[in-house]
Amino acid sequence: MTEFTLHDETSAPDASKPLLAESFKNNGRIPGLHAVMAEAPSLLAAYNFAHQQFIASSLDAEEKTVVWQAINVEQNCHYCVPAHTGIAKMMKVDDAITNALRDQTPLPTPRLEALRSFTLSVVRNRGVVDEAEVQAFLDAGYTQRQILEIILGVAQKLMSNYTNHFAKTPVDAVFRKFEWHKAA
Repeated sequence: MTEFTLHDETSAPDASKPLLAESFKNNGRIPGLHAVMAEAPSLLAAYNFAHQQFIASSLDAEEKTVVWQAINVEQNCHYCVPAHTGIAKMMKVDDAITNALRDQTPLPTPRLEALRSFTLSVVRNRGVVDEAEVQAFLDAGYTQRQILEIILGVAQKLMSNYTNHFAKTPVDAVFRKFEWHKAA
């Protein structure tokens, strides 16, 4: 079994050291995901950039949470589901939304459900989404811009979910209380 290194500011490749220093500054700790990604400075830099851009998207906090968690749950990410549960709490997202995403039960509004459905279609169909599904998403009040922003969210989550699958990244202590296992 391949074991991935959890880097800190002393063990990381030189190009990752400032990125980890920034992670520590922003989080008060180095998240496990960042510690693993530091092995490949370009991956950590790309992930951080994608994250910043997705945060700056036109989606609100609830919608960002729906995109992130729909993907995390679909891809069975043992690390990202708990992490984004904690992040959703920090973003003041209603627990009903978070629980519905984690439990794969209906979301509180048809609009958010349309967002989850469309996001999952993008993931499951590798971006080849039926025109009727696109139209249903637009009819729910979303825009072409938001289709493209979902692609950005998918790219961000691909980097994190796949990294966590390979590295079996330990869930950060702060998020362990949100441990999650996909329902059978």
